[in-house]
Amino acid sequence: MAPPAYRNGMFLLICVFAFFIRLLVSLHSYSGAQTPPHFGDYEAQRHWMEITLHTPVQEWYVNTSHNDLGYWGLDYPPLTAYQSFFHGLALNALEPDSVALHTSRGYETPSSKLLMRWTVLTSDAGIFFPAAFGFVIVFYAGKKFEELAWALSVILLQPALILIDHGHFQYNCISLGLTLGAVAAIGLQKDYLASVLFCLALNHKQMSAYYAPAFFAYLFGKSMRRKRPVLEVAKLGVIVIGTFMICWGPFLHSKKAVMGVLSRLVPLQRGIFEDYVANFWCASSLVIKWKQFCSTSLLARLALVATSLSFLPSVVHQIRAPSYRGFLFALFNTSLSFYLFSYQVHEKSILLPLLPASLLILEDFMLYRGIVFCAMFSMFPLLRRDGLVVPFIATFALHLLLLRFPFLQRKPSDAMRRQHFLSLKHLSNALFIMGLLLNLAYMFVKPPPRYPFIFEAVNAMLVFGCLVLLGVYSNLQQLAASSSNQNMNLDKVKAQ
Repeated sequence: MAPPAYRNGMFLLICVFAFFIRLLVSLHSYSGAQTPPHFGDYEAQRHWMEITLHTPVQEWYVNTSHNDLGYWGLDYPPLTAYQSFFHGLALNALEPDSVALHTSRGYETPSSKLLMRWTVLTSDAGIFFPAAFGFVIVFYAGKKFEELAWALSVILLQPALILIDHGHFQYNCISLGLTLGAVAAIGLQKDYLASVLFCLALNHKQMSAYYAPAFFAYLFGKSMRRKRPVLEVAKLGVIVIGTFMICWGPFLHSKKAVMGVLSRLVPLQRGIFEDYVANFWCASSLVIKWKQFCSTSLLARLALVATSLSFLPSVVHQIRAPSYRGFLFALFNTSLSFYLFSYQVHEKSILLPLLPASLLILEDFMLYRGIVFCAMFSMFPLLRRDGLVVPFIATFALHLLLLRFPFLQRKPSDAMRRQHFLSLKHLSNALFIMGLLLNLAYMFVKPPPRYPFIFEAVNAMLVFGCLVLLGVYSNLQQLAASSSNQNMNLDKVKAQ
């Protein structure tokens, strides 16, 4: 066993290197750079700092003379608004013009861009990094130090999250970090803390609801096996309600205020998907013109039914046989179900199933390998529009080198799992080759005038097919997960 000083030094070195990679990516372009009048996600985040800093909290989600909701109106839950407010305070102290009311639209000085980038870097280092470290120590407690170090490296150097947060420009590291903290807390049997952290994630980004069925199923199933199940469920309910009430406190003064926020969080008018996202509705729209045959409300109901049916087996399994390993697969299965079938999905939503897959890197290497290929190729058109081709190639190449580490590719001893391993290996290899060719064609081959988006459409269909196969495989893996062994491991962790 490695000495504690060596272990701590290596973990610190991994974190410093991961931070340095983020810093390098942040030197490149971002969403909407110098493209008026609406710019992109960078301007949206800056504008939210401007609005939350200079208007009363009651007006943050309301259309007023100072808050034009048609120009990047807030459409995330209150915790994102509070985050924007505190980041706005920092920018206002250092460069007031960058968040000045009305006059700062499209503000893009070198110093303000540096300040904006550092708000993401510090959020990542302060929330996602500690959560990742905590999870690795908890879930892989019995593994060798080298395996712990590489698991942490894979999670922190996952290229899709780095490119979206530090290239494109968002704060997914906060909601995903809070979710990851909740997962680690569950591993320590700190269910109440896990509930608080996950509620905070939900109140930062509503897409965290992709994980909600898995959290509910695991905690409910676990509570029902205790001496006083009704009391345990009631305690969790009180914690959830209490956390939401604290987050929503400034908006609970009237039903109108609450509905005003909710109307911003569920924008049905945007349509069932954006751009060429690799999900069912986009892939099938090449044959079935859903928007022509179905109303918005009907499409929303169809999406709800399809999503629920897709994650139902995973949820039922965790209620009946909750286990930590099964819970991680359930996180992947439910979030993938939302990505494939839910309403209003964006390419960036692939980050949600990608997180639990990365947590299972030493448990199911090929599942992670397949999903990271899907994520990178599906987001390439978006990242290319942002001018991020160079960091895309660099971070992807670095990750491919990382995934070549020998013990990650060991074949399982069980014959059935070995067969699945080889099947997924062939699938991911085929996806890599076809995805590479498609994206090269997207960059260098002019599409026919009649089909200007042919490469994006074929890319979306290819990735969708692979994601369906990964989802079927992952559900089978969850059903095969042994709850007894995992519960024994949890007891050991608790004893430590």
